[in-house]
Amino acid sequence: MRASASTPPNDGAPELLAAISAWIARRYAVSVPEDQLMVLNGTREGLFNAAIALCPETKNGKRPVILMPNPFYQVYAVAALTVGAEPVYVPATAATGHLPDYGSLPKDVLDRVALAYICSPANPQGAVASKDYLADLLALAEKHDFTILADECYSEIWRDAPPPGLLQVAAAEGADPERAVVFHSLSKRSNLPGLRSGFVAAGPQSMLRLRQLRSFAGAPLPLPLQKVAQACWADEAHVIASRAMYQAKFAAADQIFAGLQGYQAPDGGFFLWLPVEDGEAATMKLWRETGVRVLPGAYLSRDAGGQNPGKGYIRVALVAPAEETSRGLTQLRDCLYG
Repeated sequence: MRASASTPPNDGAPELLAAISAWIARRYAVSVPEDQLMVLNGTREGLFNAAIALCPETKNGKRPVILMPNPFYQVYAVAALTVGAEPVYVPATAATGHLPDYGSLPKDVLDRVALAYICSPANPQGAVASKDYLADLLALAEKHDFTILADECYSEIWRDAPPPGLLQVAAAEGADPERAVVFHSLSKRSNLPGLRSGFVAAGPQSMLRLRQLRSFAGAPLPLPLQKVAQACWADEAHVIASRAMYQAKFAAADQIFAGLQGYQAPDGGFFLWLPVEDGEAATMKLWRETGVRVLPGAYLSRDAGGQNPGKGYIRVALVAPAEETSRGLTQLRDCLYG
C-alpha cells in the first residue's frame, strides 16, 4: 500500500500562519491577519520574488528605479536587474550612520522609484534604523508613491534594545499598509538556516500579487518543516539564549579591538565591519597568514559615483563558537593591526 500524504499549503499551513501572526503581535504589538502573511523558503526567495510581483514595467512613463543601500545583500541588485528596473545604489557609510539617505536623492529619481530595499539591522554594518528613520522613509514612500521592502531577518540579534520594525512604525504612523512589505526568517532568529523557513507580511493588494506569483513559481515548505517552524515562532527561550551568546561575542570583540581607530561596535546582526586600507588585500593576507576567513567589503558593494563604499572594510561573521571566535578575532587583530 502507498501511504497517503497531504500537499502542503502553498501560502503556509493555518497553524503556522497563526503562530507567525501571534509572534508579530508579541514582538511589535501589531495585529497582522493571516491572509496578509505568506510562508517563504527563507527570506531570499521573498526578497527576490517581491520585485517580480510588485515592480511595474514603467513608473511615471519611465524606467522604474529600485533603491538599495550600498553595501547591500546581493539579492536586491539581482532582483532589480531581473525585472528591468534601474538599481540605484545609495551610500550607507559612517557619514550617514551606515543607513542609506534615500531622501537626499534628486526628485526626478525619487519620482521613478517603485521599490526601496532597507535592511535593519543592516548587513554588513549592524546599524539599526530608528523609529524616526522608518517614519521618514514611510513619508517619503507616500510622497513619491513607492513600496518599502524591509529585510528584518536580523531583528532578534541585538545588543541593547530590540530594533523597531517597519510594521510597528507603519501602524503608529497610520501609514498605507501597501507601503510596507516586511520579511523575517528563522535562519538568524533561531539559528536554523538549513530549515529554509521565513515569511513575508504585506498589505492586502501586495499580498494578493505575492501569493499569485508563488502559486506559479514557488515551492511550498514541506509540512514537517512547517510544524518545526510553527514551534519555533511560538518559543522565545531559545532566541533569548542565542542572543545572549552573540552579545557575549560582541563584548569580546569590544575588548579585543579596544582602541582600534574606526572600530564601531554594531547595534545588531552578527557581523563586524572592520576598517582596513584595502579589503581584498587584507582578506588575502589574513587567510595566508592565519587561516581566518573574512569577506572583502567591496564584494558587498558597487562602484557608485566613482567610489566603492566597501573597499576599505572587511566583514567578519561571529558565527563560530565563542572560544573559536575570540581566538580568530585575536589572530585577525594581530595580523592586520598589530
